[in-house]
Order: sequence, then structure tokens, then C-alpha cells
Amino acid sequence: MTDALFDLSGRVAIVTGGMGQLGTVYTRGLAERGMRVASFDVAAGSPADGVRAYEVDVTDRAAIEEATRSVEKKWGAPHLLVNNAGLDSPPDAPADEVGPFETYPESSFDEVMEVNVKGAFLCCQVVGGAMAREGRGSIVNVSSVYGLLSPVQDLYEFRREQGKTFVKPVAYSVSKAAVLNLTRYLATYWAKAGVRVNTLTLAGVWNDQPAPFLDAYTTRVPMGRMLDAEEALGALVFLASDAASYVTGANVVVDGGWSAW
Repeated sequence: MTDALFDLSGRVAIVTGGMGQLGTVYTRGLAERGMRVASFDVAAGSPADGVRAYEVDVTDRAAIEEATRSVEKKWGAPHLLVNNAGLDSPPDAPADEVGPFETYPESSFDEVMEVNVKGAFLCCQVVGGAMAREGRGSIVNVSSVYGLLSPVQDLYEFRREQGKTFVKPVAYSVSKAAVLNLTRYLATYWAKAGVRVNTLTLAGVWNDQPAPFLDAYTTRVPMGRMLDAEEALGALVFLASDAASYVTGANVVVDGGWSAW
């Protein structure tokens, strides 16, 4: 028997970045729990059963509005928005992107902030606004431990030992820190409108990273391993459900204890 506290059946969810590693876990997991799920992503692809895919650039307000209208016409106003779309410099980024802070490109900073902060802001305006008009809803803004704490540059020492220059760039941390206060602002702004807004802060997600990185990373985690993508789903289901009916403005940290040290 389904626990009514966690029952999401029949509700409508929008997940940005729904085609990515975490996004596919979220969309599939929510659909499996009876939600009608829309994925907003610039990437095309075949979504899981019960998921409807929309090609949406989260930095384009008109595109968000159009897709949200389509969702509302098909299923009604959304009950859940997951701001999961994000951008970071990959390990194989151009050398100037992963070089010293003093020479980090302005264009790279702008690109990350555009997706991670402006994208969340615009989706909250459009989708959160639709929820507020209905007098209910939950927004989950996905952040990172690197938005709580500074990146540990020593994790990347193995790259420097290989003769490469690598500094974990600044923009991702700044953008994910901004998400935390976007949450707090909107939690107070929409509290009386019935819209709850929370942050889900995650540690690094296992994705077949190089062994030297894994060794360095896991020694710094009390639980001794990286986050498996599936492990991020439980906290999301909680924040989406009536079990979290009095939870707003909170930061739910799923990091294996990283930030406890």
C-alpha cells in the first residue's frame, strides 16, 4: 500500500535538464511513482515511459513559457518544478577554462551563470508563477557541495602530476551558491501562496571518473564513496511530497558526510 505522505500519483512535474545523468533518474523515478512528467532540455532523446520531452533552452523565457503552456494544456498546472539543468566545465575543457583564477575567461563565467542561475530564475518565474496562481506547489533547486564549500583543488593534483594545468573553475561554485539564496528568497516570497521552495544539495556523482580522482575524492568522504545517481531520488521524492508539507527554505544535503568534516 502506498504511504499517503509520499503519494505523488496524478501530480504534474517539470524537470529541467531531464535528459542528463541525474535528470533521467529524476524523470523516470517520478513517473514510476505516478507523476505526469515533462522534461525541459536542450538535448533531444527518448524519455522514459510516462515522460514527455520538450526541447527547451532554460535561458530562453519565451521557450519556457511555450512549453509550460503545453504542459498545462495537456495535464494542468504543475505541482513540482525541479531546477536540475546545470553547466560546468568538463575535465577536457579548453586550457584557459581550467587554468588560474586570474585568467578564467569572462565568457565562460557568463555561460555558466546564464544556465545555472538565470535558467533557474526564469523557470521559477514562469513555472513557479503558475503554481502560485493555483495556490500550491513545490520547487526543488538542485545545488552542489561546491556551492556550500570551496572546491578541494588537491583532488585534481593527479592532473598536475601528469603535466597538465587544472584548477576547478570558479563559476560553478558561485552559481550553485546563488541557487541557495534564490531558494531562500522564493521560500519567503511564496510561502503564503502555498508554494514551497527548497534546495537539494548533492555531492559528486559517480560517473566512471579516473581512478586517481576517485581515490582522492573518496578519502575525503566519511562514507568512503561517491554518490550514486539513484541515491538523489529519495530526497527529491520527500521534498515533492506531502511528507514535506512544512518544509520550505531548507537545504537538504545529500553528500555522504562531505560537509560534516
